[in-house]
Amino acid sequence: MPLTPETLPRHELVGLDCEVVAASNPAAVGIRGTVVMETTQMLTIEGADRVWHVPKDSATFSFAIDGQRVRVDGDRLVARPARRTENTGDSLWR
Repeated sequence: MPLTPETLPRHELVGLDCEVVAASNPAAVGIRGTVVMETTQMLTIEGADRVWHVPKDSATFSFAIDGQRVRVDGDRLVARPARRTENTGDSLWR
């Protein structure tokens, strides 16, 4: 399945450019960088000068895909990465 704005929550996020556009912690808003690690509850974002650990469920993220920005509510991303990417019936690996 190709990576499109509609299918982003079902794809691997590591390696994508990311920005925190809203968060329950105001200090997290504006964090920008590359996703370097993902767990069930956290995205690890590496910026130019440091690494941040941002909880998924309390933030809204903007990802860069093919020159456009795609905004995703973090609640849609809360799951083990392997489970989140295979959870619909069209996966070839099930």
